[in-house]
Amino acid sequence: MTQPNFLLFITDQHRFDYLSCSGHPVLRTPHIDSIAARGTRFENFYVATPVCMPNRSTLMTGRMPSVHGARGNGLPLPLSSNTFVDVLRAGGYATALVGKSHLQNFTGFPPIQKRPPAREGDRLLDAEFAEARKPVSDDGPYDQEFPARWSSGQDFAMRLPFYGFEHVDLCTGHSDQVGGHYYVWLKSRRPDADALRDPKNQLAHDYVCPQAIRTAIPEELYPTSYIAERACAWLDGYARAQRSDPFFLMVSFPDPHHPFTPPGHYWSMYRPDDMTLPPSFERGNRPLARSVAWALAQRENGKADTKSQTPFAINEREAREAMALSCGMIAMIDDAIGRVLHVLAASRMNSDTIVIFTTDHGDYLGDHRLLLKGPAHYEGITHVPFIWAEPGARPARRSNVLGGTLDIAPTILDRARIQPYNGIQGMSLLPAVNGGTLAGGRDSMVIEDDQQRATLGFTSPPRLRSLITARYRMTIADGDPYGELYDRAHDPHEMDNLFDDPAFRALRGELMERLAYREMELADRSPLPSGRA
Repeated sequence: MTQPNFLLFITDQHRFDYLSCSGHPVLRTPHIDSIAARGTRFENFYVATPVCMPNRSTLMTGRMPSVHGARGNGLPLPLSSNTFVDVLRAGGYATALVGKSHLQNFTGFPPIQKRPPAREGDRLLDAEFAEARKPVSDDGPYDQEFPARWSSGQDFAMRLPFYGFEHVDLCTGHSDQVGGHYYVWLKSRRPDADALRDPKNQLAHDYVCPQAIRTAIPEELYPTSYIAERACAWLDGYARAQRSDPFFLMVSFPDPHHPFTPPGHYWSMYRPDDMTLPPSFERGNRPLARSVAWALAQRENGKADTKSQTPFAINEREAREAMALSCGMIAMIDDAIGRVLHVLAASRMNSDTIVIFTTDHGDYLGDHRLLLKGPAHYEGITHVPFIWAEPGARPARRSNVLGGTLDIAPTILDRARIQPYNGIQGMSLLPAVNGGTLAGGRDSMVIEDDQQRATLGFTSPPRLRSLITARYRMTIADGDPYGELYDRAHDPHEMDNLFDDPAFRALRGELMERLAYREMELADRSPLPSGRA
């Protein structure tokens, strides 16, 4: 089987430890567990950045955010970029996306960061000279995920292929507020869809957690159900057509991202009282990290923004409720994955299909009394699941190889036996899938973060770099003397910051040097020279 099929499941804002196969004490995910039971589960897998758009762009390109250009949310992946899906399609694969893309902006909010105003007396030239590169006007549309394209509830003809996908059933947004093709589908079934998912019309509940909304949308009309239905339909149609070309299908769920809106019985499937608070929730007499101290102070003085995308501090009841509702959303995803796997097996394509599971980043979910995600690179938002299952019966494996989202594209292309483009930066994980180590080894991963918002104690939008090794995590910020250094072996919950500890000054210097070399390694090497000057 030189060119297998690929079925990639990806969730949104889903922590590494929120799977039963990863040891969660309450949550049960039997269908995802079934993938792990015959595959390789990577124990040390990290994002390139803990934010949706840039990390999804890294997944698609195998390149770091500072290189592919989508450095943070609000920056679309350039359509001129090659993706591994483009390469698969050129190599003879049928390619399809069902669910969330988020490679382009899908809100109507204006940017926070803007070009500084011109000085008095300076000439202000036109938009051609606003950026370091002249704008490309003919490389394609960047508004295909934009709300205005879908707000009428009528279908919008996307320009395909879309970053390599020749078939797209698009979902934009999160929770019960998803747009795109899902919204068209929902409106066709429920003309009162807008009222149905208006938070003012939510079902009665006694939860107090911010952004906990008991949606009135029934389970069968919730976005997770739509994605399962469309993925099953695509697989069934592919099988019935008896196509000879292999396929790559990405099934991308917008959950368990906030707001927390599990529908129907999934709302009450898990009880807050059964949730175990993380050890970092109660820090004892340890000094608070700057970000945590700031968040706690904001919440205590009533200044915390608990309604948007920015992280905030929570109390014990709120933490337990958010954890329970996240478990409900994940349980629904697991059931949807079970439906898709059933169709794959019923069509007898499972013997030729590699199944992959991952997510784009995590959620604090009570770690350090925080909720959501932000510029504090704790394990809860940077450490994510990655499971790779080859066809057929194989013993389950766990790999401690250090890997990340950066490696998904080169691993898939390696398994498909297609040469990657110059400039791809990840490594193929196939040796680790087969129980070995990576060629040449790897001793660290880099996490980039380029925020638009100033939050968690930063006075301006932060630019962070973290170095992850087998034992340590070090984070530094541009123009800021504050840093973090944690010994993850002895302090797995990252509660004792060693950055300014004199006893660890030599280690800090060593990690700084390793970060410098990794940054040099991750500098762009595309394009290749066109001659010898």
